[in-house]
Amino acid sequence: MPTEGVGAPVEPVTGPADPASEPVGAVAAPADPGAARVEAWAAPAGSGAAPAGAVGGPADFSGAPVDRPAVPVGLRVVSGGSVPVPGSVPGSAPGGPTAVPADSGGEYGGPGAVTPVPGAVFARGWRMSLLAVVLVCSVVAAVRVGTTGIGWADLARVLGTRLGLDVEPLPPLLDSLVWDLRLPRVLTAALVGASLAVCGTVLQAVTRNALADPYLLGVSSGASAGAVTVVVLGVGASTLGVTGGALLGALLAFALLLALLRRTGPDSVRIVLTGVVVGQLLAAVTSLTLMAAADADTTRAVTHWLLGSMAPARWNTVVLCALVVPPGLAAAWCCANALDGLAFGADTAASLGIGVARTRTFLLVVTAALTAVAVATVGAVGFVGLIVPHGVRFLVGPLHRALLPCSALAGAVFLVWTDALARIAFAPREMPVGVITALIGVPLFLLVLRRRGEL
Repeated sequence: MPTEGVGAPVEPVTGPADPASEPVGAVAAPADPGAARVEAWAAPAGSGAAPAGAVGGPADFSGAPVDRPAVPVGLRVVSGGSVPVPGSVPGSAPGGPTAVPADSGGEYGGPGAVTPVPGAVFARGWRMSLLAVVLVCSVVAAVRVGTTGIGWADLARVLGTRLGLDVEPLPPLLDSLVWDLRLPRVLTAALVGASLAVCGTVLQAVTRNALADPYLLGVSSGASAGAVTVVVLGVGASTLGVTGGALLGALLAFALLLALLRRTGPDSVRIVLTGVVVGQLLAAVTSLTLMAAADADTTRAVTHWLLGSMAPARWNTVVLCALVVPPGLAAAWCCANALDGLAFGADTAASLGIGVARTRTFLLVVTAALTAVAVATVGAVGFVGLIVPHGVRFLVGPLHRALLPCSALAGAVFLVWTDALARIAFAPREMPVGVITALIGVPLFLLVLRRRGEL
């Protein structure tokens, strides 16, 4: 297999019909005319080098001389179509890969291995800007939605009063409705939606599981157990309150998860299995507490909270979310390149220079903190962290540097409008927002799977 050095394309190799005899890195010509044309790249033995855009590759890039010929270290998109990356290969393990679209930047690899195409960068930036504009418009419009009509002029007068402008104030009741109830509620929905969507995106890459969502770690079950303990048993009711009890329960659940993973390390499979165990244990504790000590009214109130509701949101809730969510989103975005590598598995990520165990632990801490705050403030709102990342990935591609901010914006928009729908769908009765997200999320998820050819 002759090469001319790093980045030299491997010459086509002909051999027996037995697939087992195919050399490592052999690339078949695509049968589909619209598919990408790819090249296999090779590096000389012991060079320790991998060309930009390498996808996958040997686990050993230490540079130590070995007695073997040069082997291919990856694939590079040469023209058109897409090349499979973790998530799109039929029959592959759940969660990896999607295809790298032709507008995703041309070359795809691990940290630092993406060579952006100016047109693709502009396209992603344009989509991100559009989502930001849609979010701002959604927040303003959703404040007006409810059983009591609020006009644009009324909204402007409320904001003008708070800014100290010379405008005629609204009657105190309407002013309080807009400023003390609806605006904090809409802002909380935006912050919680953004955090849940980003948590789902991160966990789907870390665990390589397409069904991963923010509640995979058992944090939501811990928050539910903490809230039920405060409401039903009255433990810490005077000092913690429901939000404090839920937050403490979520953190204790995550601490239990880390303790169980201490010996084996944060392997993707063990994260999923241990999270399921912790979640089921604490869900059983919650049910046992409700059945043993709660009356009918308390059970109804707790059940409503567990399904997720923005009704309790006030300005202190907005402040709590604003202190945790933006730093958490920034921390996740700083690991975007590492997430690209982890999407291919631990061996590939390690070969690209990523500290797999350290990065996974850090990202688990970030997602646990974001999920704990979200569940403690509004309850367990399902499907946001599952459906939004898949939908956004379909639009902007799998690269996390664009996927994470777009998921945050899309998740915020999605939860703002589902909460608005929950307020008016059965007015004057209010539905838990988790019910609405499930009713909308299931068909949307099926649609995304169908468009990706997985259903």
